Amino acid sequence: MAAQTKVSRLPGFLFRAVSFERNRLRTIDQTQLPHRVAYLFPTSAVDVAAIIKRLAVRGAPAIGVAAAYGLAVEAGRLPDRSLAKGLERAARTLIAARPTAVNLKWAVERIMRSMPALRLTPDAIRRAVTREAKRIEAEEVERSLAMARHGAKLLPKNAEVLTVCNTGALAGPGMGTALGVVFQAHLEGKRPHVYACETRPLLQGSRLTTLELQRANIPVTLVADSAAASVVDRCDLVLVGADRIAANGDTANKVGTRMLATLARAARKPFYVVAPSSTFDPATKTGRQIVVEERDGEEVRAFAGCRAAPARTAVFNPAFDVTPARLITGFITERGILKPSYRRSITRLLTQA
Repeated sequence: MAAQTKVSRLPGFLFRAVSFERNRLRTIDQTQLPHRVAYLFPTSAVDVAAIIKRLAVRGAPAIGVAAAYGLAVEAGRLPDRSLAKGLERAARTLIAARPTAVNLKWAVERIMRSMPALRLTPDAIRRAVTREAKRIEAEEVERSLAMARHGAKLLPKNAEVLTVCNTGALAGPGMGTALGVVFQAHLEGKRPHVYACETRPLLQGSRLTTLELQRANIPVTLVADSAAASVVDRCDLVLVGADRIAANGDTANKVGTRMLATLARAARKPFYVVAPSSTFDPATKTGRQIVVEERDGEEVRAFAGCRAAPARTAVFNPAFDVTPARLITGFITERGILKPSYRRSITRLLTQA
């Protein structure tokens, strides 16, 4: 009931990428957007892992929530005698689906810690897993609302914002992350305008960000990734999300993010990362330790069945890049805006969280 109450407080223009009702998991198939809103109904952890891996669900907070509910549906299908071992196996499968996004591992490990298997009956374990997954979703919704409020204070009236990838409600429960700040500024009457990088190779910016902003009646201009240098001087600030933030502030996010950070520094524009505390990873000391997922080269050689390069062309296709902390103006979190020194401010954030 608490989670439903929080969801009901959200603006009607927002998508709900992941939902769990009557013990059934439903996700929007984001590979079908913007052409059609299609739903997937995974019935096992293997199904959820496959959905995450092919980016039908994406965005660090949304991946974490989907994985948490993946354990809930897995618990519902496993027989009593193999429940504990089956959940352990499912947890490993889910964590392996996308290695860079820390929310996935964080959510799965939190679920597994919530069920002291030796002291609970199988049905009690199933209830505990579902209860914790719902709690994770509700907390992420609240974090998104708080981040949006803190971040909107940074936007002047008629703000011009540059962003990459997709960071709205499709990427995170509630308001999302970086786009959540834009949504909140819009709700406050600040009339923001967004320059959205298309975000090759899978076009999350052109397919998803433009769709979410148009649903909210927020002006958006789509630009090719290579045009970012031509528009950064027009912008007041750059807002991006994150998939993993190291203890020193180095940040992994969709490939192209480091390019925007470099451009923002050259243009003397503020560059903010919007992320909940669940995306900070104190166990990763610096960005050099972040494992950057490399995806199939066919994503670059072709798109939607259309050939873009000769079939045997060699491709380097990292899903993410790592932006050094020195290029980041601040982190917009649910507890406020973090400034350097990031080691100290991140430690303080996680201690409070």
